[in-house]
Amino acid sequence: MFGANLRQLARDSASISALCRDLQINRTQFNRYLAGESFPRPDVLHRICSFFGVDARILLEPVSDIHTGATGAFGQPELREFLNQTSEKVEETLFPSGIYRFSRRSFMKSDVFVVGLARVYRKDKTCLIRSFEAREAMVSQGLETTGAEREMRGAVLPQEGGVAMLISRRNSMTFSFSFLSPLSSFKNNYWIGYTARTAPESVTGTRATRLVFEKLDNTCAAVLGAARRTGFLSADQLLPYHRTQLQIDTPFR
Repeated sequence: MFGANLRQLARDSASISALCRDLQINRTQFNRYLAGESFPRPDVLHRICSFFGVDARILLEPVSDIHTGATGAFGQPELREFLNQTSEKVEETLFPSGIYRFSRRSFMKSDVFVVGLARVYRKDKTCLIRSFEAREAMVSQGLETTGAEREMRGAVLPQEGGVAMLISRRNSMTFSFSFLSPLSSFKNNYWIGYTARTAPESVTGTRATRLVFEKLDNTCAAVLGAARRTGFLSADQLLPYHRTQLQIDTPFR
C-alpha cells in the first residue's frame, strides 16, 4: 500500500530525481519504497508526509481515502490535483514574505488612486496575504470602518510568469483576483499586473485595473513611512515609479 500511495503522490512531480532531492532521500532507497521492498524510518516518513500534506496512514490506507484536514472547495478530492496545496509552490525567490506597498486606480472613482500596505507570509508552507481596505473606500460605500470590516485575507498561487492572488473580505463578502509578474528594477522589488473585482458591470465604475506591488525594506522606518502615504491619493501624489507603471493615461485592456 505504501509503494502504491507513494507512486500516486509522486505522479505530479517533474521527475523522481527532483522529488528525491526535495525530500533529501537517496534515489535507490526511494525506488525501494516505490517497489514496496522497504519502509522509511519514522523521521523519513515524517518528511514524506509533511511534503505531500498527508499522515502516516499512507502506510496502510489508500491515499485517496485519507482526510488531510483540508476543508472547503480547495480541500475537495476532486480538486486536489488542481488547486489544493498549489500555494506551497510559491517559492520565496518568486514572491518573498514581507510588507508590500501597492497602488491601483480606484474601482469607484477613475480620478482617484488607492495606495495601501499588504503583508505576504507563509504558514504551514502556504503563501498567504493580508491587507485592509482603505477607510475612504468603506465610507464611500456606506460601510463600517472597523478593522474587522476592512480586513482582507487571501492565498497566493503560482502562475506561469508570476503569481495570482485570490483575496476576500470577511465571510467572503467580496472577492478580488490579481495577477502579478516580477519587474526588473534596481532592487528587484517590484511586481506589476492587474486586479479585478467580483462585481456587476457598471457605467460608473470599473472592474479591472493595473496593479503595482513594491516590497519594502524590512525596517520600521520604511514601513511607517509608507503607512503615512496610504489611502485615496491623486495622480500627482503617487510615487513617480508607481505612476509610471500604472500608465494612468493609457486605458487598461
